Amino acid sequence: MNTTSTSTIGVLGGMSWESTALYYRLANELVRDARGAASPLASADLLVRSLDFAGVRELQLTDRWDEAAELLRREGLALADGGAGVVLVATNYMHKAAGPLERALAERGARLLHLADVVADAALARGARTVGLLGAGGTMTEPFYAERLAARGVDVVVPDAAGVARVDEAVFGELCAGVFSDSTRAAVAAVVADLVERGAQAVGLCCTELELLVRPEDSPVPLLPSARLHVEAALAASGQVAGGVAGQQ
Repeated sequence: MNTTSTSTIGVLGGMSWESTALYYRLANELVRDARGAASPLASADLLVRSLDFAGVRELQLTDRWDEAAELLRREGLALADGGAGVVLVATNYMHKAAGPLERALAERGARLLHLADVVADAALARGARTVGLLGAGGTMTEPFYAERLAARGVDVVVPDAAGVARVDEAVFGELCAGVFSDSTRAAVAAVVADLVERGAQAVGLCCTELELLVRPEDSPVPLLPSARLHVEAALAASGQVAGGVAGQQ
């Protein structure tokens, strides 16, 4: 029996829990802001599955992507079986392994809302066809994310090797552990400035934790905060917020 509802959003997170907490807060704040006057107790219709990131990170580091893909497929389908019609994988890097889940959800009549598609659409809406890509090292240097952006008409500029290493270390050494320092913000802002010098018309914060650190004033071009954009798109796709999302950038 298919019990999915197009109005319920499933969030597959825990990778890290810092970003999943951001997803949860954003979804509820955006619904509250959009519907609060008419319904002051309004909140988002969500199912949340939070995984143990230590095990997931081990799969990444040991290049066991088939196992990672099966983990996403199994846990994402559990959200669909629980009633979610729109499923979000609340991490950019794990979209490398999201293909089997995307196909399996479609067979169940549910949908994976792919983060790279959302970022690409937001870039184009802002008139940006060349985007600086910040995220985990693999998100920046492997082809899976850039190719998905290119399929929607968006070119990518990535940091140099030193910039990749600095941003990746910030993500896994600090941000995923809840450490947000001014010195790291300044270092990432310098990477952003270099991307802009090399032609980036917008910069994608394509590690969801990065938008907890980097602020609009840290960039001379528009930032594309992937978690916020993902949540906004999911609320629109699920119909939980009619006519767009309040606070959309």
